[in-house]
Amino acid sequence: MATLSALFDPQLLQRYDVPGPRYTSYPTAPQFTPGFGEAELRQVATASNGDPIPRPISLYLHIPFCTSPCFYCGCNRIITRDASRGAAYLTRLYREIAMASSMFDRDRDVEQVHFGGGTPNFLTPDQITEVVDVLRRQFHFAADAKLDCSIELDPRFITPGEIGQLASAGFNRASLGVQDFDPVVQQAVNRVQGVEQTLGIIDACRQHGFRSVNVDLIYGLPKQTLEGFSRTLDITLQARPDRLAIYGYAHMPQLFRPQQRINAEELPSAETKLDLLRLAIDKLGQAGYEYIGMDHFALPDDELARAQREGGLHRNFMGYTTHAESDLVGLGVSAISHIGASFSQNPRDITSWEQAIDDGRLPVWRGMRLDEDDVIRADVIQSLMCHGELDFEALGRRHVIDFRDYFRDAIERLTPLQDDGLVEVDGRGLHATSRGRLLLRIIAMCFDRYLPPAADATATPRYSRTV
Repeated sequence: MATLSALFDPQLLQRYDVPGPRYTSYPTAPQFTPGFGEAELRQVATASNGDPIPRPISLYLHIPFCTSPCFYCGCNRIITRDASRGAAYLTRLYREIAMASSMFDRDRDVEQVHFGGGTPNFLTPDQITEVVDVLRRQFHFAADAKLDCSIELDPRFITPGEIGQLASAGFNRASLGVQDFDPVVQQAVNRVQGVEQTLGIIDACRQHGFRSVNVDLIYGLPKQTLEGFSRTLDITLQARPDRLAIYGYAHMPQLFRPQQRINAEELPSAETKLDLLRLAIDKLGQAGYEYIGMDHFALPDDELARAQREGGLHRNFMGYTTHAESDLVGLGVSAISHIGASFSQNPRDITSWEQAIDDGRLPVWRGMRLDEDDVIRADVIQSLMCHGELDFEALGRRHVIDFRDYFRDAIERLTPLQDDGLVEVDGRGLHATSRGRLLLRIIAMCFDRYLPPAADATATPRYSRTV
């Protein structure tokens, strides 16, 4: 693999910094429709039980509550300090779990559980343990050695001792939000978080046997400087997390109300934002991290890095994962499921979700069945986003198509990317060059039939920018 510094070409990155999907799914969520509801979900779930070899299950649980707003946030969350709302939410969540679990055969192992939010540790460790116990009663869990049980944590609202309780409940992976340790930046985004506090939680995760710790950072935040972000990176790398996510801040106040609290004049310039990204790439490369894809980096012995080398990496709504063959079951407000050749999403507002549960219905708001073309393109985009390459012959055999003929238009759209040295296409297939590795979204967009005709997708402000 090329060194991380070889990924960076500022002129190209600036030219291709346009809105585009993150491809946690294909088709992407804006294509979901209300025509896919509870009846359709039950049909695809029943059909998914029919495989000769039972497919494993991944469970995603969305805990929407946060005690205070982070101004950069684009997640689906509810701001409250009323702890009783968590208990009321769990009462309905348990009913949804019971309804959802009844659709799946008991011989299907749950191999992955992920708590996302919001702030999952808005719940107490006892409540989180109770949720896991309910899941274990309703689903058949794989043996502990095969089970990934992960949780997103806000280090400000959990103690090292409580990490031990989470470990006892079965959690073995954690993802910690940091964003930036610079106090000036923290004040600007309303997230004041101490260094020692955060490092103490990382240490506690390791002391209690967590297999992996991920840290999230963001570049492009208001008042961010190269000097300040350099200190943040140095502090983070001293803790040596197994994985790092370095996200580019997407300022979309028209879509995310909290971002209206950010003064756009305090955001770094486009040039400075690229310099912040270059700084992160250089430091991660020097520290021995490998680029996985999109915004994600991992140490060479981490499971994500190994999965990428061995061809087993997968991408879904939880990000990069090693559970490529699982059906994903989303539970809670706004959660998305991917079962067989279908997607479905729960309501994004808690009132509609609660009403469906109270009515005894699975809370399906929208979704879609994938047609044959969707399935083929999803496979192509998955290969690009996870491995940065396509094997035309293998894909053609898998889907019984002549790849070059089927994707004639897409291959033509790749021509300017070839001219710019982002991809190389030969008789066997396509692969992203070192210059193109940070622009996998741009390459994948060439194969997306739902985007507007303009390849730069400037007509789709619903998407974040690609850099």
